[in-house]
Amino acid sequence: MELSKYILITAFTFVLFSCKTEQKENAIVEESTTGFPISPVNIRNVKLTDEFWLPIIKRVQEKTIEYAIKKCEEEGRFDNFLIAGKKMEGTVKGAMPFDDSDVYKIIEGASNSLISAPNEHLEKMLDSLIAIVKIGQEADGYLTTWRTINPAKPPAPWVKVIEGKRWESLFMSHELYNAGHMYEAAAVHYEATGERNFLDIAIKNADLMVKTFGDSKGQIKAVPGHQIIESGLIKLYQITKNEDYLNLAKYFLDNRGNPNNHELYGPYSQDHMPVVQQDEVVGHAVRAVYMYAAMTDIAAIKKDTAYSMAVDKLWNNMVSKKMYITGGIGARHDGEAFGENYELPNLTAYNETCAAIGDIYWNHRLHNLYGDSKCFDVIERTLYNGLISGLSLDGTNFFYPNALESDGIYKSNRGSCTRQSWFDCSCCPTNLIRFIPSIPGLIYSKTTNEIYVNLYASNEATIDLDTKPIHISQKTDYPWNGQVSMTINPDKESEFSLKLRIPGWARNVVLPGNLYSYLNTSNASVSVSVNGKPISVNINNEYVTISRTWKANDMVEIIFPMEVREVITNSKVKENKNKVALEFGPIVYAIEEIDNPQNFDNIKIDKYEVFEVKKENNLLEGVNTIQSKNMKAIPYYAWSNRGIGKMKVWIEEKSNN
Repeated sequence: MELSKYILITAFTFVLFSCKTEQKENAIVEESTTGFPISPVNIRNVKLTDEFWLPIIKRVQEKTIEYAIKKCEEEGRFDNFLIAGKKMEGTVKGAMPFDDSDVYKIIEGASNSLISAPNEHLEKMLDSLIAIVKIGQEADGYLTTWRTINPAKPPAPWVKVIEGKRWESLFMSHELYNAGHMYEAAAVHYEATGERNFLDIAIKNADLMVKTFGDSKGQIKAVPGHQIIESGLIKLYQITKNEDYLNLAKYFLDNRGNPNNHELYGPYSQDHMPVVQQDEVVGHAVRAVYMYAAMTDIAAIKKDTAYSMAVDKLWNNMVSKKMYITGGIGARHDGEAFGENYELPNLTAYNETCAAIGDIYWNHRLHNLYGDSKCFDVIERTLYNGLISGLSLDGTNFFYPNALESDGIYKSNRGSCTRQSWFDCSCCPTNLIRFIPSIPGLIYSKTTNEIYVNLYASNEATIDLDTKPIHISQKTDYPWNGQVSMTINPDKESEFSLKLRIPGWARNVVLPGNLYSYLNTSNASVSVSVNGKPISVNINNEYVTISRTWKANDMVEIIFPMEVREVITNSKVKENKNKVALEFGPIVYAIEEIDNPQNFDNIKIDKYEVFEVKKENNLLEGVNTIQSKNMKAIPYYAWSNRGIGKMKVWIEEKSNN
């Protein structure tokens, strides 16, 4: 560790300062044609003041990033780049062929932090990490450190080595996966800083990929084992306008399931049939949703109806047959995979944190394509429940799988009953770092004359509609109560439509499809007013659209009535027969043994149960609890922050016979 620090200070000083001299004058990224009719509002233009999300994001920025860098240094992630570049002696460090990607994801998360909050110290730290990455890149652009260091000895035994050549084991080598995360990170870093030091490393590697893969003479016919290079290439295309990157991304997608192109990997890698023929989500859940996100990009950019029809079918299958109430996906530990339709075990649920993140990336693209509130019903449910459950309240412990039940014995979290401080496969901690600072970019989206309000969180935003700046101030205590107030301040009087999302839970819809339903229909109605005057709200509408000429200090108020709701599952899910889950607003609840020490195993919900919602500011950093005469429930995301014990989301109903 000390040696790597010494080398960084001495040998890389020139690299560090010379790499920042290129094209500083071109710092602003040109607006790219994404093909999507709806554009998200950049996190640069959304300043969170929210009491729920801001502490979580700050925790990642101030604790988790630094913690992950320390862990990566301890485990040799940075040393591998130095060893590959002959600046340090040694063998490959770490246990996984994708360890390089952890460094890229940290850079991406820190870059997202820079977009929303410029920080000179953080920017210099990133320059240091990028300088280390540059050292590990081979002259022709190749960059996977384990293979550069010793191609005959991969860090994991499941990477097959025959001749010790590049690309010989794409099913599991993760050479293309590493590249994909590098491209994603480089794109965000360029957006954040305008500096090309990382972008040029990524472009050099992508140019090698374009030369290497394809159907031309001398090229390799192949597709990646673990998808993500596809969406990374598309991001490079959007920055550079180099269509070679877009074409290679589509080539990789078009040739999945093509036995004339390569020996098929099978359903585990979604390589069992052409992607446009797939209509059921199968195999490794993270690989799947990364692929579906890239397919949605292609559907938008190429106006490809075969791709859009495929992603629609896949999405419908997932939300109506294979999604947990927390928004989690992936039922099986074996293969980190989706199970069969309606296979949703609780104790052994996998629900990888990375899969939740990938699913949000996919659903965000689908919303940008269709403007459908259903996509944000999935996003919101996942955000508040099955995603942030992956991070402890102290920011330094992590769930890889996110079970919906614990007996205090079964070690669901890769050898542990509770969150762990790190993993030999650390994809989930670094993916949380990558994603969480980008959350403000989900709140709003826009067209030329519409503003979509997709999520409710206190913030100050500036949104340009056809060069007209619109300032929005949103204040709310969501998700603990449903009151939202917004002040609309256009620079000058402007006519446009404000589209307010009505969450599914406020429309008596748990998730799209019939996988879950509320035990009883709520008759409470959503109310919306503008400057104190009520607006008609149809409970079946997913958005309330207010079209008018907006003036300074126009006030919009929304009230989403919140009450404790009992959820039941489709009878085809055998695991949840005669059980209910509790919700309040967008939050799914769980009972923990620590709150119910006397009768945990015997807790049952009576048909006439009376619930009380109580705000407990000193519990789990401030939460609403649900209490009744025989139990106390906490938000699912906060479970296992007080030691090992029993937990369950699905609670037995008391028989009334």
